Amino acid sequence: MNSNHNDLGDFLRARRAALRPADVALVAGGRRRTPGLRRSEVALLANISVDYYERLEQSRNAHPSQAMLASLAGALRLSVDERDHLYRLAGHAPPRGGGAGRYVDPAMMFLLDALTTVPAQVMDGLSTMLAQNRLSQALFGSWAVGDARAGNVTWRWFTDPASRALNVAEEHEQIGRDYAADLRSAVARFGRDAAADSLVADLLQASDEFARYWDEMAVKPLRSTRKRLVHPHAGPLDVQCDVVLGSATGHRMVIFRPQPGSGTAEHFEFLQVLGEQTFEA
Repeated sequence: MNSNHNDLGDFLRARRAALRPADVALVAGGRRRTPGLRRSEVALLANISVDYYERLEQSRNAHPSQAMLASLAGALRLSVDERDHLYRLAGHAPPRGGGAGRYVDPAMMFLLDALTTVPAQVMDGLSTMLAQNRLSQALFGSWAVGDARAGNVTWRWFTDPASRALNVAEEHEQIGRDYAADLRSAVARFGRDAAADSLVADLLQASDEFARYWDEMAVKPLRSTRKRLVHPHAGPLDVQCDVVLGSATGHRMVIFRPQPGSGTAEHFEFLQVLGEQTFEA
């Protein structure tokens, strides 16, 4: 056990040393005495305290949960194989199926960091939000925080009316049908998966609307779709929601591409200046 814990700390230090601030969309900020990211930067990216991260590297009475490991894997931009190795070093089985945690593979994170002029976000196979760029947070609020159910796009659509506030009313029915058909497609892909089965059961109990669409037995993963949004400050937005599939994890990146000639690109520029401060999800 002690050997595993030492291996965990050594592995975290090695991966931290291999990264540069530019690799994770951070500003370097002055001369560095040692290569790689600072512990404080990894802690910031993983949304954990610096003290806890230091205890992990130093193997001092730290027992990371699977959710914590997923955050660390994303912060350190680990490959799928490296992520699985991290889980094993910490005494956990690597995640599989619909409950694969908040890990986002480094290729997806690189694309997300590079997209600065359009909203973009990464979701898992069950449509749980895993990561957002700044424009996505400005447009929708911060969804990739808290528990998995609160960050699940399909769950929120059918149980929280506020989640529909940006979408024009004429498109609500089709969006709901699309989410139900996408979830059925995910259930078919994952097979007997506890997270997927639990989500479906809870939705059937919580929403008569979802139950109607579910009974239609439609099976269709999310694909590129045109949507009209209305932001209370940025105004009308006419977008093409393009879906990019990650081959290693099955995660989906959704990019909100402005429709040519709609003025949406200019509205995104305004939203970028506005930031999150005047809009809450």
